[in-house]
Amino acid sequence: MAVGQLLLLLLSTGCITALKKQNVTERCLVDTNSFLWELKQSRPKEYAVAMFDAFGKMGSNVKGGNVNQPGLLQECRSVHGPSFSGQYCQVFLRQETFVYFVGICVPDSCKEEDLQLLVLDDSFQFGKTPLLPPLPSIFINQSSQELITVHCLPSSVSPGIAEVTCLFVCCVMVALPLAATLFTALVRWQRNRVVSPKDESCCLNPGLDVYGSLRTDDSSSSCMNGSEVKQHTRKNPMGFPGHIWWCLQTFSLHTTTQGVLSISGNEGSYSSLNGIRVLSLLWIMCGHSVQFPVVNNLDNYKDWRSTVESSPLHVLAISGPIFLAVDTFLLLGGLLSARTLLRSIHQAEDTLSPSLVANYLLKRITRIQPLHMFIICLAIGLISVIQWGPFWFPFLNTLTDCKAYWWANLLLVSNLLPVHEICVPWTWYLSLDFQCYITTPLLVYIYRLSKGVFTVVAGVLMLLTILSGSLVTAVMHLPVFQPSTLTSDDYAMYYYVKPYTRYGPFLIGILTGIYMTMRQDKLLLKKWQAALGWFLCLASMALVVGLAYALRETPSGPSLQHALYQGLHRHVWALAVTWIILACEEGFGGFVKTLLSLRVWTPLANISFACYLTHPLFIILYISLQETPIHYTNINFMYMFLSHLVLTLVVSLLLTILVERPYIVQN
Repeated sequence: MAVGQLLLLLLSTGCITALKKQNVTERCLVDTNSFLWELKQSRPKEYAVAMFDAFGKMGSNVKGGNVNQPGLLQECRSVHGPSFSGQYCQVFLRQETFVYFVGICVPDSCKEEDLQLLVLDDSFQFGKTPLLPPLPSIFINQSSQELITVHCLPSSVSPGIAEVTCLFVCCVMVALPLAATLFTALVRWQRNRVVSPKDESCCLNPGLDVYGSLRTDDSSSSCMNGSEVKQHTRKNPMGFPGHIWWCLQTFSLHTTTQGVLSISGNEGSYSSLNGIRVLSLLWIMCGHSVQFPVVNNLDNYKDWRSTVESSPLHVLAISGPIFLAVDTFLLLGGLLSARTLLRSIHQAEDTLSPSLVANYLLKRITRIQPLHMFIICLAIGLISVIQWGPFWFPFLNTLTDCKAYWWANLLLVSNLLPVHEICVPWTWYLSLDFQCYITTPLLVYIYRLSKGVFTVVAGVLMLLTILSGSLVTAVMHLPVFQPSTLTSDDYAMYYYVKPYTRYGPFLIGILTGIYMTMRQDKLLLKKWQAALGWFLCLASMALVVGLAYALRETPSGPSLQHALYQGLHRHVWALAVTWIILACEEGFGGFVKTLLSLRVWTPLANISFACYLTHPLFIILYISLQETPIHYTNINFMYMFLSHLVLTLVVSLLLTILVERPYIVQN
């Protein structure tokens, strides 16, 4: 034992003398050399064996993309050496075009700065074999490794003030509806003790509408006279002022659950929209379920990409066209915004006043912001309370940007920031949607002022949007096919999230909404017109998808084909979806209308907003808690999508009831 300690001391002293000049801490060197010395013994101790076993090692299918070597995080953290514990770190390396990381298990006395000096040192090896061997020359010509960075994952969570505050806000937002529910239930129980069931049925809630507001009609006149009704609207049975009782009823689950799971559609709504909305949402969820893992989690990324680029089925379901569903949502947003505003103008005696516009925009803000900000707070909180796995790093910097740029989400301008600075990246759509939304009052005003001027303005806006998309694509040499867009920072930063390139479908929606609200006669009168329209619609959709496959190669310079496709394909898709809506509403939808008008879509549409905001959290949680790479097969991805879907539906229903509906300001 004394001899071993002497050898360890001599070895440590020699290494310390060699490396002290490089500013590596003495404690880190001693502990590291203790681990390396133990490995050289004929029967090393269990802690050293476990640490070596937790190191990442090269696996099979390197040619297919399996270059990351994550190791075993939990095994490393379970190690307890003579004077240290195991610490899991990731070493990011580059060899020619290969960029990969290797998981290592080192003493917790070492800092990231120490490891940057140690990992490529000649003494950091097992026998004569480096603990971080380069990729073999059989796969790559350049054998020397270039160290990019070292990142260590903390073994314990330590939320800061910002994270604790966010979690507290989330808890309060959920607790208020639950408390209101409990309180109103107690009031009903108290009333049942002193009021007969007949009186209770007509006097407890005299005219609560579906949103929890007090009605002023005569529905309760059978048990109360006019003065009693007036008095009851001011105070609840316990003597609280009317506005407080109204708030309690609005937040109560008795109110917020009404209609969420109803299968009956709203009177006067377009019957096909719920089906289009839900199917588009499922398409987006399918795309995200594939897109997120392939960034860094697959052990056969090259195999996945080869399959996607060669299979028409994957071109439709996974690659570029998947996010045409976003343009469908923009189209629906424009249509409904125009219809809502025109109906509000009609109710205001055909007057478009500043107060009406302000109220119109306020309703939109209060519609989206409560749940939006809840998700922001939840995402910030999750960063600090969950012990992530080795594949967390792609999302860590993005979500931690919330601390610096949360205000952009609050002001709904996050899509104007550089993409890598957007807090909770998928919420860029809410900012884009609202920026488009505020143009509706101006366009409706011009339409009411002069239809000729409106036509010119709408045409110019459409042309500018097309030109913007085309010019950005030509100048930046942007791809149009998703496996290529995943690795193109310029595609997202300068094209995908910007209003000047994405406004076209929303504008088409505004035009459609104005036409369908103001029309006097049907557009389609004969079957041949409908048949021609359906042919053009389906042909256009097929063309949009097919051309994405044909243009899958990323251009090396300005490409006219790519520029024209990028500038036009979203508008063509929006026009095709517009035709489907018109045909269904004018009686020429056939089985398509039957499918899109199924009652099962209604409850799913009611929770679709919550589904959009929450489903990426489940995907990120699943990816980031993995300790090993995910292997791509169609069946694996199908099960991932279905599991994310089920979890999303359950949680979205709860969030719709507990967060979205209670905080919508009722007017």
